[in-house]
Amino acid sequence: MTNQPNPPTLSLELAPAPLRAYVVDVARWIDDELTRRLAVPSPDPGRLGEAMLYAATSPGKRLRPAVLVAACEALGAPRERALTAATAVELLHAYTLVHDDLPAMDDDDERRGRPTVHIAFGEATAILAGDGLLTLAFELLGELGPAAGAAVTVLARRAGHRELLLGQALDLSLTTQGAAPSLEELELLHAGKTGALFSAAAELGGICAGASAAQRAALAEYGMAIGIAFQHADDRDDAEFMEHAAASAARMRQLCARAQALAAELAPHSLLDEIARWIGSKA
Repeated sequence: MTNQPNPPTLSLELAPAPLRAYVVDVARWIDDELTRRLAVPSPDPGRLGEAMLYAATSPGKRLRPAVLVAACEALGAPRERALTAATAVELLHAYTLVHDDLPAMDDDDERRGRPTVHIAFGEATAILAGDGLLTLAFELLGELGPAAGAAVTVLARRAGHRELLLGQALDLSLTTQGAAPSLEELELLHAGKTGALFSAAAELGGICAGASAAQRAALAEYGMAIGIAFQHADDRDDAEFMEHAAASAARMRQLCARAQALAAELAPHSLLDEIARWIGSKA
């Protein structure tokens, strides 16, 4: 008998059944929209359209769109209002993965059990596919009518050189230095590479629901907290930064307790609380 690898800490297999069902349902909804938005044109020079579809619909939990939809619903709005923004967030997330996998970055040949985009389609097409996913994300946010300006600003700020891209730059610099980061440096890295997009997702859900400035700020903080905690769990699964394992577990509990408090203030007993509780329980 061969030993089966343990599922990742935050595998949906290990999530409470109601939360698992919710995330799976949102994922199917978003995947249908991604497939519609990324219908491969004919002709498709350089297989660019095919590469974009391949990247965006790769296997994954779609947890960031789920957070966005849950935030929208927590404030009393129907989930249909969140579809376009949730799709945009997943497009932008897919772009970051395509570019992170490139030889000049993390140089990965496989992601989620499939060849990475530059392996399957070539490096040049992968760069174009990432660019295409990024720009399409903002095209979609432009469809939000009066909320478009606020939505574009939030996603651009979180995905730009002060947060998400800064996180990737910090990751590259730490790799080059070869020195172990402090816990503070590690959380700055996690805030950029992971927390920023979770924060954007939560705040965008509020924007779709017509949230007040205070509600948007609370959602942004909530998303950042669960995003950093999520990355701490991912580090443990990958046996990375194990010198900080105990401190990271404590931070996961602290961050998710704060996220639960924010969720309770916004909407008691919402899916936002369930998501934070689930992540925190894995510390």
